Amino acid sequence: MNNFGNKVIYQIYPKSYKDSNGDGIGDFPGIIEKLPYLANLGIDYIWLNACFVSPQNDNGYDVADYYEIDPTYGTMEDFEHLVHDAKKYHIEIMLDMVFNHTSTQHEWFQKALAGDETYKNYYIWRKGKPSGKPPTNWVSKFGGNTWEYVERYDEYYLHLYDVSQADLNWDNPDVRNEMAKIVDFWMHKGVTGFRFDVVNLISKPETLEDDFEGDGRRFYTDGPHVHEYLRGLNNASFGKIDSLTVGEMSSTSLENCVKYAGENRQELSSVFNFHHLKVDYKHKEKWSLKDFDFQELKDLFITWQEGMQDYDAWNALFWCNHDQPRVVSRFGNDRSYPKESAKMLATALHMMRGIPYIYQGEEIGMTNAYFTDISEYRDVESLNYYDILKKSGKKESEVMHILQERSRDNGRTPMQWDASANAGFSEATPWLQVIKNYKEINVEAALANLDSVFYHYQKLIALRKEYKVIQQGRFVPLAKEHPELFVYKRIF
Repeated sequence: MNNFGNKVIYQIYPKSYKDSNGDGIGDFPGIIEKLPYLANLGIDYIWLNACFVSPQNDNGYDVADYYEIDPTYGTMEDFEHLVHDAKKYHIEIMLDMVFNHTSTQHEWFQKALAGDETYKNYYIWRKGKPSGKPPTNWVSKFGGNTWEYVERYDEYYLHLYDVSQADLNWDNPDVRNEMAKIVDFWMHKGVTGFRFDVVNLISKPETLEDDFEGDGRRFYTDGPHVHEYLRGLNNASFGKIDSLTVGEMSSTSLENCVKYAGENRQELSSVFNFHHLKVDYKHKEKWSLKDFDFQELKDLFITWQEGMQDYDAWNALFWCNHDQPRVVSRFGNDRSYPKESAKMLATALHMMRGIPYIYQGEEIGMTNAYFTDISEYRDVESLNYYDILKKSGKKESEVMHILQERSRDNGRTPMQWDASANAGFSEATPWLQVIKNYKEINVEAALANLDSVFYHYQKLIALRKEYKVIQQGRFVPLAKEHPELFVYKRIF
């Protein structure tokens, strides 16, 4: 039986957690400084967002070197100190592995551009159509076509994300071996957890065709060899130790997730799925707003809880992350009932079956940023869609409202430590500005108030560790059709 039901993971976006050297950007020494705080909360793992060498076109998810720490966050020695010191507090480190694509600045891609066929085969290339158009009409996750032309080869390379993020060719066994070597390297540094970014997109179909119904994702999501490739990675690397792994599953299905994270499947410990975070997407489009559908939210939780437990498969339980708005602003009321909303949402999530994740600041009730000018945004996706939405004919005020609700920067604002300048995050101007409410919502204030959101999270973690029924019990829904209540029980 899965032995991670008593674990709670705390996600840190290093750039925004704590700046130790006054450059306005968070770093590893800053995280080390806050380990006593995290130990007090009671968490077991720190998941660090992508922190390898990167041009930072997508905040680190465009990796240029998987074996080096980006100097923005410190040195390799700093990282080793973090792993070592965290273990003193019985906290393990989970690293974010971006294995679907690399930066175009990566040595492999640069060699491919220079004419090295070996490294060209590390990526996915196709000839354009006779008409001169790209190989398919697929739409990038960040807008625009997914193909970029390279004159040297008279071919296009695939990039499901930004043009600077070239998709890797996992059908090439050399690529699969490289990925296992990377995981091994970090295991030897003492890392025992791995989160795999959009990992269900790594296996592309042999024949790539136009999508006249959608944006192309139905052709490359949960691809033909993805389970085989994940089992191979497991057996060659993290499966050799007592590791905790989670796969970020983009637009996935329950049918696939019971395989990714099922007992004895030898793939992953658990999965992230995002269906429950699309219940406020009008027509399922991220940049179209509507009030969230409470019944749909309930139905999705029930379907996934029951479906995964039927196969001894494990969900990651989460409301927030670096790609999502703050849940207290999204599904709660952050103006009239901020504390009550935060506690209610925490309880609903943490008592379910799975592995709970807390995103930095969630434990003190941090809210959306509510930026009012496009100059305040840094996220590449938000900036792209600002232009796209404006060109579609929307007014400036409407576009800004959509960004306030949807931008990934809502989750990336600096951690609010106290009421001093820059919320105690940095002595310098932060890379992304602090939310204006930091003087009321901050760690120092939360720790001073026994009725705060922080102590509620601390209690929820303690209950999970104490009661086997929360760790391993079955989920049984009640009052399924009630229009205002989400009710369930946990039983053996």
